[in-house]
Amino acid sequence: MKGQKSNLEKTRRYEMLVTAHSDWLYRYAYWISGSQHEAEDLVQETCLRAWRFLDSLQEDAAAKSWLTTILRRENARKYERKRLTYTQVDVNVLADQQAEIDTRPETIALRVALKELPPKYREPLILQVLGGFSLKEIAEAFNLPSNTTATRLHRAKRKLRQQLEGSLCAPESISECG
Repeated sequence: MKGQKSNLEKTRRYEMLVTAHSDWLYRYAYWISGSQHEAEDLVQETCLRAWRFLDSLQEDAAAKSWLTTILRRENARKYERKRLTYTQVDVNVLADQQAEIDTRPETIALRVALKELPPKYREPLILQVLGGFSLKEIAEAFNLPSNTTATRLHRAKRKLRQQLEGSLCAPESISECG
């Protein structure tokens, strides 16, 4: 009887945590993978691993960070097992794929600029801006000192600003820049 009760409690806890954080997990997975299909796979793998190791989660308040870390590691595992073939990617194709969500030009420009950031800058920025993670939580997720994380966030914002200013003042839109 006790085993059934604890399994039922585990199931309820798991469902509560996954329901509370599934939207965030999908959005984050989409940002780091750039593909709806890959994002869905990442979230599914994350949920499976979360179920397996649910007992290791000490506090439910830390579930968002815990699940995000699992997702990041699942994404890294995917590339450890996979041999990539490199091809030239047209930035406009990336913008078209992401236009399903929001087709405003400024949103597309932001998405393209974010995709062009190196992952070491892009991922912490996404965690902070979209996920609402604190500097400490981001540092823990990447296993970095807080100062290093703060520097990366600062550089990410600076690089993003430069890219966006550059795209706004490109020759084809020079009349708008004065």
